[in-house]
Order: sequence, then structure tokens, then C-alpha cells
Amino acid sequence: MKLRKKDIFFETLENMADTIVQAADYFAQHLSDLSDLELFAGEMKKYESQCDTYTHTVIKELNKTFITPLERDDIMALITSMDDVIDGLDSSATRFYMYNMTVTDEYISQFAEILRQCAYEIQKAVHLLSQKKLLAIREHTIRLNDLENQGDEVLRHCTKALFEQVKDPIELIKRKELYERLETTTDKCEDVANMLESIIMRNS
Repeated sequence: MKLRKKDIFFETLENMADTIVQAADYFAQHLSDLSDLELFAGEMKKYESQCDTYTHTVIKELNKTFITPLERDDIMALITSMDDVIDGLDSSATRFYMYNMTVTDEYISQFAEILRQCAYEIQKAVHLLSQKKLLAIREHTIRLNDLENQGDEVLRHCTKALFEQVKDPIELIKRKELYERLETTTDKCEDVANMLESIIMRNS
């Protein structure tokens, strides 16, 4: 019996989610050794470029496909929100390279772990979407909302600690921007959750 070919849209969304997981894992795992910042930023850029390819695939397919498995706007909004997540990870890695930051701290590690968990929740939710298990996605969107709240909490603590402990104004500016960029990326993960919630609502 011939297996039915997976829909190109679901397949590409799954590939995108899988790549986000790989990128978030790489980011979190390599914070302990930033001796080669150019390599670190370069590897993250490869993940970001791969996700750009997936986004372009979806746009191309939307332009030539008459019947799509979800509303066109929903597919486009979902892939775009996922692309924003990988862009956030990539731009955070780029900041390490641009600012020559070879030493992290507990707050950056906390953000990285939150983003790694977010990536896995996105991956699980998108694979459930492909299987049309819409209501089961809710567990993961709720978890994404919780993780974004954790990101807000980390930002509050690290900003307070930063102004209390760091006296060098250049170092303060660098750290503050990186913290805020990482927290904004957790917001982008919540945007993915919100988009998935909209899809659930329209298709249940």
C-alpha cells in the first residue's frame, strides 16, 4: 500500500519547527564555551537561513496552490511568527559576536533554557497541527504562555541586578540590550502560541 504524501504546508511547518529546536538547543548548549564567537554566530545564522528557505517555500506554494489545508492567512501568519523566533535567536547570537561577549551569566542561561523549552513546545504543537489534533495543541500553547511569563520575570530580576552590580556603562548597555532581545524572543514564542490558538478556534 502506497503511503500518502504529507501535505507540503504541514511538512514545511514541521521542518521549520524542528530547525527551531535544533537552533535553540545549539544556542543553550554553547553558552558555556564562547571561545569562538564567530563560529557560534555563524552556526546560528545557518539555522536562520534554513528557516528563511522554509518561509519562501510556503510563500511559493501558497501562490500556486488552489486548495490549502488551512486558511492561507493562517498558514502565512504561523510561518511568519515562527520565523520571528529563529530571527530572535540568531540576532541574540550575533550580539555576542558584535559585542565580543565571551562570558555569560545566570540570567542569559535562564533565558536560553526558557527559549529551548519554548522551541520544544512549538515543535510538539506544530506536529499535532499536522495530525489535525487541534484540541491537543492547547496544552502546548498554555505552556508557551507560562514560559513567556517566566521570561518577563527573568527580565525584571536581571535588569535590577544589572543596575545594582555593573558599574561599567558600556558593559551595562551591552548586557541590557542582550537581556531585552532574549526576552523579546520569548514574546515571539507567545505570538506563535496565539496564532495556533486562532487556528484552533477557526477549525474546531
